[in-house]
Amino acid sequence: MKLKEDMNPLLLHVFRSVVWVYSVITFLPWYFLSATGPSLEQARRPKARSITGHPAGPYRAVNSQQGLVASLHPGMDTLDKVFEYAATRFPARHCLGTREVLSEDDELQPNGKVFKKVILGHYNWLSYEEVYRAAKSFGSGLAALGQRPQCNIAIFCETREEWMVAAQACFMYNFPLVTLYSTLGPSAIAHGLNETDVTHIITSRDLLQNRLKTILYEVPRLQHIILVDRKPASWPDMPRGVVVLSMDAVQEMGSKPDNMAMARRQPAPSDIAVIMYTSGSTGIPKGVMISHSNIIASISGMAERIPNLNETDTYIGYLPLAHVLELSAELSTKIKKGSKGDTSMLKPTLMAAVPEIMDRIYKNVMTKVEEMSRFQRTLFVLAYNYKMEQISKGYNTPLCDRRGCCYWEEGGYFSTDKPNPRGEILIGGPNVTMGYYKNEAQNRVDFFLDENGQRWFCTGDIGEFHPDGCLQIIDRKKDLVKLQAGEYVSLGKVEAVLKNCSLIDNICAYANSEESYVISFVVPNHKQLMGLAKQRQVHGSWEEICNNPEMEREVLRIITEAARDNINCQLPVPHRRGVLI
Repeated sequence: MKLKEDMNPLLLHVFRSVVWVYSVITFLPWYFLSATGPSLEQARRPKARSITGHPAGPYRAVNSQQGLVASLHPGMDTLDKVFEYAATRFPARHCLGTREVLSEDDELQPNGKVFKKVILGHYNWLSYEEVYRAAKSFGSGLAALGQRPQCNIAIFCETREEWMVAAQACFMYNFPLVTLYSTLGPSAIAHGLNETDVTHIITSRDLLQNRLKTILYEVPRLQHIILVDRKPASWPDMPRGVVVLSMDAVQEMGSKPDNMAMARRQPAPSDIAVIMYTSGSTGIPKGVMISHSNIIASISGMAERIPNLNETDTYIGYLPLAHVLELSAELSTKIKKGSKGDTSMLKPTLMAAVPEIMDRIYKNVMTKVEEMSRFQRTLFVLAYNYKMEQISKGYNTPLCDRRGCCYWEEGGYFSTDKPNPRGEILIGGPNVTMGYYKNEAQNRVDFFLDENGQRWFCTGDIGEFHPDGCLQIIDRKKDLVKLQAGEYVSLGKVEAVLKNCSLIDNICAYANSEESYVISFVVPNHKQLMGLAKQRQVHGSWEEICNNPEMEREVLRIITEAARDNINCQLPVPHRRGVLI
């Protein structure tokens, strides 16, 4: 996104002229000395094309026109085989890294909330062989506790080293792993545990104390709770028949010769590896059944599409492991994984992220920019726009190894649109999941088989294919609302743009087909709003400032400017009556 260049037009023209002269003078030396020619050619090559020649697709990556890759290595068709292969080939190399917590302090934030600030030490690494042994003994211990192959087991835990060890153990012993976001509410957690009939759950001490304990009586089949923490405290008031154990105790049990000697039932490629519950943002969380072959195809696509990926790369994990992108990235055994930590110390080369994370980073950076002097701010904006212009001339991201086609006529998107075909993105290939767990009604809505027997997933995202084969997501199907005049409005786009405003912590846009305008519910940033009130000489408590008519008008003015300054799309401006702070 290009930033607004707020400066004298004459000075702006002079700056652009100087930049143009600089670019001309330095281009040839840079082009030949950096040997960037082949890189530019590679970046500008077509990334995907329609395999039928029709604008509606299906589209497929150019180097996968003859077929989609299902695995990286022959015979490595289940996750336990892939990890055993990696542990055998790279036994002494770093696999999982975690920074030691030296101390914790409570830190008061400007908005009045108290956050825990941790002081971290250096990374402590486990090798592939150590992780493999730990996973095998943990899986053996779970089997000794009564966990049976193809019977579900749940993990409700933060992104941490023990999460991945537990997951690898379940893959080895063919225990389908039920994943739940640690941010889910009590009713959603109980729903997931009961729907999947779990008898064993892996969690942390904090989550047991603060999230799970209140709903344990609602999960009657639960028998064992395994805590990943090293020294679990005693847990009184547990339901009758529920036993709490530490992960260390289960591994010690599994390491006994009698238990290790027990034959394990290895999974088949079509067996369920994970039942991954959604975040529940649109209702009750749905469990998505993902087979071993689905995940193998996904990580194979990642390994093929990330340029120059090799065993020297380091991955830092920030997303929850209950997110399919994070799980797939960390299971890609061509890379090393780092757990939550400081990027300046780990110096990772890879990180998976979602738009929400990138929006927060962008917003924090722009807040710092606004605090600069006018000269510094102008220099930053000009340098940023110049950099973005150079990047846009050839460095695009190719498609992952899957194929897709698009159409959605109801919303006004057609594969015959000019200059580029547009429509809903459908995904087909070996990475498409088995569907929702015990939810055939939703399966019929989101999945279908075509006349060739190809299984397709309807993403609900609206995409546009560019001439070079790059797929750009331009809208969200469920976000589109038709206003009274017949105009479609993308509520997600309105929210995404306005969230970048430093005054807004969060925003919910709403529209009704019987009205001609959009309203919004705004959660203001405490520090920014108090600073604005001070500038306008408005005094009072937080509640009084939020209910002050003058502050409401000022917030509306800032939101209006933010919407109108967006140069990528014409945004409807939220109506004044709907702005709540």
